[in-house]
Amino acid sequence: MQSIGNIRQFRLLIFGKSIRREFGSFYFSQKNVKISAALQAFQIQSNRHFTQTSSSPVENLVEWPRRRIETSEIITAEFGADFGSYKVVTLNSKISSDQKEMMRKIPPNISTPDYYKTGIPKSPYIIHNANHVPSKREADIKLPEQIEKLRESCRLARFVLNSVLKEVKVGVTTDQLDEFTHNLIVSKGAYPSPLNYRGFPKSICTSVNNVACHGIPDDRKLEDGDIINIDITVFLNGFHGDCSETILVGNVDLLGQRLVQLTKECLYEGISICRPNVPFQSIGKAIQAFAETKNLTIIPAFTGHGIGEYFHGPPDIYHIDFNYPGVMEEGMVFTIEPIVSQGQETVEIQEDGWTATTVDNARTAQFEHTILITSSGVEILTENYM
Repeated sequence: MQSIGNIRQFRLLIFGKSIRREFGSFYFSQKNVKISAALQAFQIQSNRHFTQTSSSPVENLVEWPRRRIETSEIITAEFGADFGSYKVVTLNSKISSDQKEMMRKIPPNISTPDYYKTGIPKSPYIIHNANHVPSKREADIKLPEQIEKLRESCRLARFVLNSVLKEVKVGVTTDQLDEFTHNLIVSKGAYPSPLNYRGFPKSICTSVNNVACHGIPDDRKLEDGDIINIDITVFLNGFHGDCSETILVGNVDLLGQRLVQLTKECLYEGISICRPNVPFQSIGKAIQAFAETKNLTIIPAFTGHGIGEYFHGPPDIYHIDFNYPGVMEEGMVFTIEPIVSQGQETVEIQEDGWTATTVDNARTAQFEHTILITSSGVEILTENYM
């Protein structure tokens, strides 16, 4: 693990490329950065679809063994463990200028965030005093009127997520899901927050099977046995609301079902300890401890984040036991969104600059809520009340 200063340094480097184009924050250990050549070679070697079959009986699922492949083994290992039956998603494309020009349109009556045209949001981590001197911004305490607007944006985000999840079925493309969601969001007078955020070309993130997060919707049709995470954020009345779920597509094998269910439980383990004066570190400690009892791995590269008038800001919410400073206070609003893997913790950013895939092709799942710290505990602003 690295110090806070070093972590910010490594956020900017993935395989030697500068990529501050993220939805959440990045954590990459020094080891992960150093083994980039090996990981790239592994990506080239594994650049194909294939199906794995599971022979694990139901009664052995809880004790299913996890094997962490050592760095030196990555290239030579055929596969680290039996991860179940599914198609591995491969990507080979960059975001072209044509794709950026074909971003879905926003009606003129929709209020837009600061990055709508430029793709560059104002930094929520830096504030300026009356003399325009910059300083680091800490997690802010929301005012009652801000909290009410956040409730509205989060309720809409949940409604949109519930609606698009009903559209998920075999044969539907992720781009069709994006189109459906985009149209629904703007019809409600809101802006789809991912659109053009640091150049992201779509209105939602769709991450299938071994895609850990930030998958870009495309023409790939969902197949029987897939699992897909859909990440929704809306910008309504000046505030963002953010949530995501992983859903089963058709007949998913037992290992996939187990992964999805336990990932949801990981999220609620983290939420359960939230209340005033509890260290932020305790969230990740609870999530990691639960995952490891189930022989699953937390992907540490992506964190939850503060949210409000900005899409991402302090605090950073680690999903591992990491010594991030500070404690929760009444009025703070942030997301918790663990990504859980069947295999290793390391991910690779693909050529499109966004899509994060597992280096061992293991499946991942993710669930996310936006929460508010209250005087007595926590309020889940994106809770599913339907």
